[in-house]
Amino acid sequence: MTLTAKPARLSTASPTFEADFKARLHWSAEADAAIEQRVAEILADVQLRGDVAVLEYTARFDRLDVPDMAALELTADELRSAFESLPAMQRDALESAARRVRSYHEAQMKASGESWSYRDADGTLLGQKVTPLDRVGIYVPGGKAAYPSSVLMNAVPAHVAGVGEIIMVVPTPGGEKNPLVLAAAHVAGVTRAFTIGGAQAVAALAYGTATVPAVDKITGPGNAYVAAAKRRVFGTVGIDMIAGPSEILVLADGSTRPDWVAMDLFSQAEHDELAQSILLCPDAAYIDRVQQEIDRLLPSMPRAAIIAASLNGRGALIHTQSMEEACAISNRIAPEHLEVSSSEPQRWEPLLRHAGAIFLGAYTSESLGDYCAGPNHVLPTSGTARFSSPLGVYDFQKRSSLIEVSARGAQVLGPIAVTLAEGEGLQAHAEAARMRLE
Repeated sequence: MTLTAKPARLSTASPTFEADFKARLHWSAEADAAIEQRVAEILADVQLRGDVAVLEYTARFDRLDVPDMAALELTADELRSAFESLPAMQRDALESAARRVRSYHEAQMKASGESWSYRDADGTLLGQKVTPLDRVGIYVPGGKAAYPSSVLMNAVPAHVAGVGEIIMVVPTPGGEKNPLVLAAAHVAGVTRAFTIGGAQAVAALAYGTATVPAVDKITGPGNAYVAAAKRRVFGTVGIDMIAGPSEILVLADGSTRPDWVAMDLFSQAEHDELAQSILLCPDAAYIDRVQQEIDRLLPSMPRAAIIAASLNGRGALIHTQSMEEACAISNRIAPEHLEVSSSEPQRWEPLLRHAGAIFLGAYTSESLGDYCAGPNHVLPTSGTARFSSPLGVYDFQKRSSLIEVSARGAQVLGPIAVTLAEGEGLQAHAEAARMRLE
């Protein structure tokens, strides 16, 4: 049977566009009730029985039956050996990508990651103290695919932020360890690593066991069980975000080779059947050419079945009346990845307000951002770019306010505090401020 990929063809000029558009975008982030119940049971069990429960679930779900947790911990020597066993080209690629990711996050650290303070006219010191988290856990997906890039994108900014310990968990179904993932952990400076995954790994990181240390925050994407577990442990630990299916939105003015755009749509569609790839373009003939390239290129893709399912189920090629309208629609979608595939990307960038990452110009494929451009590839999905940001050094830091009131400052601030505290009926607050008045 010949696979075909026919993303929905929509036009903003159609009277049914709004309904068709909303139907195509719809995706429920709510986990299946059965998954939620199972995850709740796993979390409670790991919290109660610790290592014993982790071993049982690892044997059941990852077919990895070992006598104790020591067999699931990857040593520093094992990570180094994995790195040294790689072909030179892969070693160089890992180190080059890590350097670029580190350089970007070091610049981010200088811009927003430092403490500051000032004294006002009455001598009062006000400021903010920025300190790194003591220990974080990073979840690296395993199973269907292995993601060394996820190791770099989670561990490197944590390292740059000054986190004391970075604990990595990664499932290894059947005991099969991916040397690129292990090597990336070595390059990125992971402190300890365990071959566990799923909800049980999230539970171990959140609550701690005799072997796995409890962390302050968990970052990194995973399957529905991992997402449900992260949602449930939030509050006990911090989390980065609840990630939905991967997304790409391409704004095209018709100047980019259509096969490039088709392949960029494929680059997200190949993740899984629920991934979403959308093209917005004011040139109907160009959209036809992109569809022709989709038809031509699809048979050559190793993951053609997944790409076809994604494009048929959630993809869209949308004809807009102008690039300005395309930008407005993009802001409504707030995509994870946004490519401005235009001869004038700088003209349209100021109109774009909501996106996880913006890729400017025909040569800036989203895949370069995924691996080695430098900015983080852990990005908000499902429209959450309207209010959230990419993973960064700021996710691995916390901020404490600094206040040092001088004697003179107490005379200025005291009466204000007294008045407001009495207005709230909090007399002890008022007296504490009043006592310091001369």
